[in-house]
Amino acid sequence: MKIEVYSPTIRRKEMDAVLTAMVEDRIGPGEQAKFLVQTAREKIKFDYCLSLRSPAIALYLALRALNLEKGQGVLISALSPLYYGRVIEDLGLVPYYCDVDLSTACVSRETISKALGEGQNIKCMLLHHALGFVPDVEVVAELGVPVIEDCSRSYGTETVERSAAVLTPVFTILGLEERDMLTSGGGALLYSVNRKDTALLRGSGDLPPEYGLPDMNAALAVVQFKEAAKNLQKRREIAELYTQSAVRTRHKMVVRQETEYNNYAFPLILETGLNEVKAYARRKDIAVENAFENTLAGSGVVPPEKCPHAYSLSLRTVLFPLYPRLGMTRAGKVAKLIMTLP
Repeated sequence: MKIEVYSPTIRRKEMDAVLTAMVEDRIGPGEQAKFLVQTAREKIKFDYCLSLRSPAIALYLALRALNLEKGQGVLISALSPLYYGRVIEDLGLVPYYCDVDLSTACVSRETISKALGEGQNIKCMLLHHALGFVPDVEVVAELGVPVIEDCSRSYGTETVERSAAVLTPVFTILGLEERDMLTSGGGALLYSVNRKDTALLRGSGDLPPEYGLPDMNAALAVVQFKEAAKNLQKRREIAELYTQSAVRTRHKMVVRQETEYNNYAFPLILETGLNEVKAYARRKDIAVENAFENTLAGSGVVPPEKCPHAYSLSLRTVLFPLYPRLGMTRAGKVAKLIMTLP
């Protein structure tokens, strides 16, 4: 059986929770969604939170809550998800694309400075944690503009000595989509840590029920939060095995900032062609894929000459299967593939 790159970590506990929600009289936004917010608060310690049907709705509400005027600029990494650009433009705002560091895949002091020099009237930054890697928050804090942080793929990544004095985002998005670190099959949490920012978020008013996270999805997410520590440990064990193989190759691993990485993924920056590696893996019955295919840079939205580092990474960064349900036997097969890459 082919080993796929992604597989949602859904076990019997999650399925039982969803079935229980299904037999209730209401399956739309209700008590389970409220319970999810309570559960998440215990883990994240936010002041206020909205449970929503999608990260796109969360981003729309976060940007609208900042009361930005049409024509004002929003700074985003070129390796951000495609939907960022659509939401920004639908609000009449202007996206300004920031390149990344070639070794970390994160925005840096140099790339931010360059983007600021080219941008006009930038009033906000969307800080996306590509593949779960967290940028240098001190650099971002120097911007002096509101920051909306997207932790959808970095949940469980521990930053070193990160405090409110360094960077406290105005709002944080925690996506719950199929490929996010925690999944409910779809949805997102949008939360604020400070009461001042909570007032902005509450200003969104009463939201239509169609914006809210259905109880079936919320029930799944509750169990995901409770099982997160166990799943993080399994990811760590698999990543350690892969690392032992990767250091024996000519390909490069992404350099991490001062963080305890959550091992959302295992990317390698190739010294050979991506198609060649895909073909080799296919013969071993193992799926691999382009790490940044569905990003702004990888989809051709950002001109290559504007963000050359992001474009380069989008062409030669590959992901290998890494998820808790993989198991060490199949992980061993992937590790052998990594060690023998062309």
